[in-house]
Amino acid sequence: MHNAYSDALDSVLRDCCTPAVIRAIERGEDHLPLWQSLQDSGFADCLLPEAAGGAGLPLDELAPVLFALGRRALPLPLGQTLFARALLHAAGLAVPAGPIALATFDMEAGAANAVLVAGGAQAAWFLVQEGTQCMLLPRDRAQVRATGAHADLAVVLPRPASDGLPLFTLPAGTLRQIGACLHAAQLAGAMSHVLDMTLQYANDRQQFGRAIGKFQAIQHQISVMAEHVTAARMAAQIACAAGGWLPNPLRAAIGKLNASEAVTPVAAIAHAVHGAIGITEEYDLQIYTRRLHAWQLADGSQAYWARVVGEAVCGQPGTGVVDLTRSWSTDAA
Repeated sequence: MHNAYSDALDSVLRDCCTPAVIRAIERGEDHLPLWQSLQDSGFADCLLPEAAGGAGLPLDELAPVLFALGRRALPLPLGQTLFARALLHAAGLAVPAGPIALATFDMEAGAANAVLVAGGAQAAWFLVQEGTQCMLLPRDRAQVRATGAHADLAVVLPRPASDGLPLFTLPAGTLRQIGACLHAAQLAGAMSHVLDMTLQYANDRQQFGRAIGKFQAIQHQISVMAEHVTAARMAAQIACAAGGWLPNPLRAAIGKLNASEAVTPVAAIAHAVHGAIGITEEYDLQIYTRRLHAWQLADGSQAYWARVVGEAVCGQPGTGVVDLTRSWSTDAA
């Protein structure tokens, strides 16, 4: 998954989003130099009408950009920010300069009064949706707290009060569907990089006088891994198949479900092939596999999205499951 936009972004990230920079931001050091580089590149505004020749990027052309964010394990919520800026612009509200994270609260009785927000550790703003109501929440009013996981970039956001904040409306579930779509693409990108790292290590690591990649057991594991990575890439393409810049709700659900399901086998095989070195702080693999597990849960786990897809199937009686699934995915393929 690449195009001229993703190639340009990858060039920027190659220079300014190195593993050393990622580790520093995860330790809580200043993220503003990296954010300023991204801001200056213009990618945070690529969904605004004045971008990409006056129309903004459509979602299918944005997909490789999101894929590139995953391949570089970007520790800032750029993907969420570009969608948030487009939504705020469409609502006629001022667009803030800092990074924005997306959060969704459910209105059902007994719903949690706090949610996990992916990428919220470095967010200056939170775009929050509950039902059809959205608000732009500044960080100093967010009362976020850390998750307690090592170097986790997600935060726990308690349900905020809307007093004095700018409000606008969106169809219920819009922010969660956007989050599912963008994290499906970022998962695919991160898994692609993990596969590349695993292949390189298997070719470089010598045991019993030859590379471990020459052993049939290792080849089998890597081939299984490659199948899951390819499936995740196809899932991301399905999630990002839309006529405009907003995802199709059902395709976003299918994409996030299948990309999330690939995380566990991909991460497990990568660490199995690497052995003990893969979990060390000094080696880069753990940066990517930690991000995989975090994005797997972002905006709903595979169990959540499996229920969404299942309810959609059950809601259309008289149609075969295979034919229905084919109708969802044919255009994206």
